[in-house]
Amino acid sequence: MNNTNIAKRTSKGAIAPGAKQYSYNDLINFLDKNWHTNANDTSLAAAKELDKALGSLSQKIDSILICGSNGKSLTTDFAAKLLKEEGLRVGTMSSPHILTYNERISLNGKAVSNKTFAEIGNKVLNTAATLDLTPNSLDVLVMMALVYFTDQKTDLTIFEYDETVAAHAATLCSPKIITVTRAIDDNIDSQKTVNEELLQKMLTSVTKETIVVSADQSKLNLQRMQEITESKGGKWAMPIRKLADLVYPFGQLHGRCAALAERTAYFYVNEFADKKKINLEISLLAKKKRQRGRPTLEAKRKQELNPHRTVEQFWHEQKDALSGKFQVLDKEKPTILLDSADNVDALENLLLGVRLLHYQRPIKGIALMIGNNTDLHTQKFFKLLRYFFKKMSGQIVVCPTPIEPGTSATAKWDAAAITNEIKSMKIKAHLAKDFNHGFEYAKKLVDDRNGLVIITGSNEMVTHYWKNKGIKKI
Repeated sequence: MNNTNIAKRTSKGAIAPGAKQYSYNDLINFLDKNWHTNANDTSLAAAKELDKALGSLSQKIDSILICGSNGKSLTTDFAAKLLKEEGLRVGTMSSPHILTYNERISLNGKAVSNKTFAEIGNKVLNTAATLDLTPNSLDVLVMMALVYFTDQKTDLTIFEYDETVAAHAATLCSPKIITVTRAIDDNIDSQKTVNEELLQKMLTSVTKETIVVSADQSKLNLQRMQEITESKGGKWAMPIRKLADLVYPFGQLHGRCAALAERTAYFYVNEFADKKKINLEISLLAKKKRQRGRPTLEAKRKQELNPHRTVEQFWHEQKDALSGKFQVLDKEKPTILLDSADNVDALENLLLGVRLLHYQRPIKGIALMIGNNTDLHTQKFFKLLRYFFKKMSGQIVVCPTPIEPGTSATAKWDAAAITNEIKSMKIKAHLAKDFNHGFEYAKKLVDDRNGLVIITGSNEMVTHYWKNKGIKKI
């Protein structure tokens, strides 16, 4: 970027004479094109300098980092909803998006508007230009989130942190809590060994104030995470064992993410939150002062007239699925199931959910549309498909999937080779030339009333479904 004709913006957001004014579409074009800019700079040099120029916002806002190989978005969403329920203003930065970049930055569950997105984008890019910096798209989005949440005076920000990225600008924060969902590597047996590099990246931002909590089920992973945390002076919390009691079938599918989100929110409310902003009388999570002796008759009557809502009731009320996370569209004919599962661990959870749906209401015909841009060509993947189609009747539709901007896709998916491998296991499979062709083919395979078309394998597959429907905004 040429910085000779670009001046700093004022605090009110006005563009100084000579500064470049980016429209909303200009910003989208910049983000689409710059995901791999300075991709090998693991020191985050540009992001650090940009953060400093913007006022070291990463150090001025309470933050929670949520990472892991599966379940990050759900855990982020659940934690944000719980903390909002406590009366806090909660900013979230999640990834990837389905249709618009705006989805990544939200306040109390509402995505940032196009106008505001353009304003904060201009502030970040013009600041970068004055410093002659070339930040990548992720750097810019993280800084935009920090600017927005600071301007909106949020109480805390939750960052969904993708540890597979070479360097993530969210790690510049000094988080109050780091939450690890799972630490699964499809290429190794996590019950017998650990991926040291992966665990180190997940816990790179641990400070002496940080609490680390995890829902991983590997004893080796948990032990190593505890060692890393304590070596940095952080506080290791008891890992999650029980599942939150969500409605069927989500208890088995998302219960662990919900329980992890509850533990995360509990620690923030009781260890870091400003208690003046929380109504302790109706709080779901805040520790209550113990009452001595028996409650008075007046206290009993008050409780009967206004029963205290519990966190268990909160979980029973969570019926709306996060977009693209086991999202059942039962108004469609046939029923559509959207899930962005892009690794074996996530796919296993998805296929368990399909069997649970079948127990609830018999499914007559399944078309599993799958497209992936990562290295899913593993024996674990084929073993999982073989087991599922021994239990359920259906066919697989394999789709080549174009890479969308803003993902960590590596284009390793060989749709033709995958199709042949599946056929060699005596499972019916069809190679689609593109998503639209595959979708029309899949719909013809199943019963209109009781059939199920599953669209999965990557976030791109969910994106293509909504684009196929003509939807421009989720």
